Amino acid sequence: MKKILTMAALSAGLLFSACAGGKGGANVASDSTSTADSDAEGGKVLVAYYSATGTTAKAAGEIAKATNGTLYEIQPEQKYSDADLDYENENSRSAVENKNPDMRPAIKTGLDVTPYETVYLGFPVWWDKAPLVINTFLDSYDFTGKKIVVFATAHSSGLTPSYDALKATYPSLDLVEGQILNKTSGDAWNAWVKGL
Repeated sequence: MKKILTMAALSAGLLFSACAGGKGGANVASDSTSTADSDAEGGKVLVAYYSATGTTAKAAGEIAKATNGTLYEIQPEQKYSDADLDYENENSRSAVENKNPDMRPAIKTGLDVTPYETVYLGFPVWWDKAPLVINTFLDSYDFTGKKIVVFATAHSSGLTPSYDALKATYPSLDLVEGQILNKTSGDAWNAWVKGL
């Protein structure tokens, strides 16, 4: 009986570990530690993203699965509320930041980017631009020698104006224009990643 109970406890523990650590097959980097697997070419991949409503988070998760990369959420120290994201209010936080491109909203830091060769960088497009937390992220770490693939989600905007603005601000970085990834799924993710 004791042997049966021990086996049952062991099985339950393994099942719990598998469920808790899954995260859809992608690794997850915290603010102070990170883990990574290699992509098909042997380089380590980081999928860093900011998501206000969850749409960009979903796209980032799919890219992390397709690249076997490490998923990392860029988190503002002060989370954006619905009122902060009110595009019709010229005094909302996001509207004020849009008018002041030199602002750098504080983010939680502690990520070690050293192991990564390729970084997929995602965000929602706001007024044809990346949210300024993306600039804060790029300012916070040394991305010298790393390939940074920019992707985004948007209601109606294209990626090119956001990409061009980032390229103008960070001319020394190896930025690659990706695409808008609102509803891409399945084999399309793998095809897009391999095409890069």
